[in-house]
Amino acid sequence: MARQEQVLVLEPQHELRFRGPFTDVVSATLKLGNPTDRNVCFKVKTTAPRRYCVRPNSGVIDAGDSVNVSVMLQPFDYDPNEKSKHKFMVQSMLAPYDMTDMEGVWKEAKPEELMDSKLRCAFDMPLENDKTHESESLPQSVSSPAPVKTELGAPLPRSATSAALDDGEVKKIMEECKRLQTEVQRLREENKQIREDDVLRKRKVTSVPAPHSSSSSSSSTMAPSGMMMEEGLSTRLLALCVLFFVIGVIIGKLAL
Repeated sequence: MARQEQVLVLEPQHELRFRGPFTDVVSATLKLGNPTDRNVCFKVKTTAPRRYCVRPNSGVIDAGDSVNVSVMLQPFDYDPNEKSKHKFMVQSMLAPYDMTDMEGVWKEAKPEELMDSKLRCAFDMPLENDKTHESESLPQSVSSPAPVKTELGAPLPRSATSAALDDGEVKKIMEECKRLQTEVQRLREENKQIREDDVLRKRKVTSVPAPHSSSSSSSSTMAPSGMMMEEGLSTRLLALCVLFFVIGVIIGKLAL
């Protein structure tokens, strides 16, 4: 004898869809409606019981009532090339009028009294362009930079800030930076050479015997000159560092 046609109304009817990412629990809802004038017993079964948690997985639906079944997919490593073979089956039967033990009713049920409906599972992974669209749908105030203010506090339009430094001025600044880098390198080499020469002169002075007065006068003469040259180089290096800092601030503002 053929089985009875399913009396419950399933929403969705044929497919449960789970939307990723699947690094956390993903849920889908299955609604079971009972349009009859009889109470209906139901059970929800799956081909992959370790991968899903179903609540409630069985029960009784009163006449004219409905139940929402939550199907929770456990986290797993999603492979887009792997087709889902998981399926669910909703089994039901009319509840006896004198039912007291639902488990006993299921055990004693005849095959022709059982009704079932099958659903397949589908996994949807959101595309990259969907994520991009979500990020672009954020309020403009979040991504828009604050307007630049003048000394009087009035905001300047963006065109005014972008026109403050044109391409020609940027090119000049970059060329000036390169020239200053070359100058700094040259000064460092000169400073190094001066120190080496000073060390050689001091060694020669100490190695050649001479009267105390003449050696004292020569050493006193060379020492201030070396100190003056080192101070001059240090001052020039400091000025160049300050100039580098100012140019860096200008380029940083331009990049923003």
